[in-house]
Amino acid sequence: MGWMFLLLAGLFEIGFTTAMRYLTWPPRIGPVLTFLVFSSASFGCLLIAMRSVPVGTAYAVWTGIGAAGTVIIGMMYYGEPAQTLRIVLIFVLIAAIAGLKLIDASS
Repeated sequence: MGWMFLLLAGLFEIGFTTAMRYLTWPPRIGPVLTFLVFSSASFGCLLIAMRSVPVGTAYAVWTGIGAAGTVIIGMMYYGEPAQTLRIVLIFVLIAAIAGLKLIDASS
């Protein structure tokens, strides 16, 4: 169950980091509320996940999912560079996350 909440936490992290792109001064209510909802959901799910997943593993997976997802969103929707090496390294990051899950399952 902890891993499901950890996955959700990572997905919500993608949401709040993407919402940060739209934060401006003076603040607009839509982007601010989106950021607050997604960041609160992300941290809440992370907190629940850490009850059963080791803290270091949970943090590494949470940031890995968020980083990989945010890079993918950036490439798909915001015209960020999609070089071959960048894509390969995202796959390496995802493989490392899967590896942490496999190691945790064997403990």
